[in-house]
Amino acid sequence: MSSALNLFVTSPDTRSERRFDPHITIEQLKSKLEFVTGIPAANQSITLINSEKDNHVVAQLSDDSKMLGFYGPRDYQILKVEDLNPSASFTGQLTDVSQVEKFELSEEAYAQRQDTVLAYKQRNKVGRFAPKEETTTRKAPEVNVPLGSRCEVESSEPGLSKRGTVRFVGQTKFGTGDGVWVGVEYDEPFGKNDGSVQGERYFECRPNYGVFVRPEKVKIGDYPVLELDLEDEEM
Repeated sequence: MSSALNLFVTSPDTRSERRFDPHITIEQLKSKLEFVTGIPAANQSITLINSEKDNHVVAQLSDDSKMLGFYGPRDYQILKVEDLNPSASFTGQLTDVSQVEKFELSEEAYAQRQDTVLAYKQRNKVGRFAPKEETTTRKAPEVNVPLGSRCEVESSEPGLSKRGTVRFVGQTKFGTGDGVWVGVEYDEPFGKNDGSVQGERYFECRPNYGVFVRPEKVKIGDYPVLELDLEDEEM
């Protein structure tokens, strides 16, 4: 007894791999194929094709009384089933979407629905609905450094006292980040400018008597002008 054949079955709506006994008649084959393809047995036209890559027609299975094996099918050949009366069985209409009425929804109606991606994003605050970080204007910290007060500026050189007068307190156009700068007019030429930086003037003083420092480096107090001790220099 011959073993079953592995054959591909194709139709306008289906494609599958099936096993068939080569001893069944074409009439019996059509009955089986009706459940596979949905095409009534009476309307079937079956063509045996060599392969998907080779569309050579091996045989037309037109005699219902003949056995399947009569046509010499081999494993993995194709049984192409066509519908001789597609209007009656709706063959091919399952895959033809040209006649399907498209479902369209206005933007307003879409926005009202609760089962959409838009509604999900709104509920979960995702994407463009995510809360935006509040941008707050950073205010300059208040600094208790009165204009005109005497001060001493912290020095990295031991024993060196840099005394002067506060001439400016506020934010500047130079420097990175926010913050307040203190402009000091030194008593001696220990400075770096004349009260102006990068073409912007903040106060007036002699060249090399002006400096800008951070408030934490400035000590406000009763700092008199240091008198120069010239006794060691006299002969």
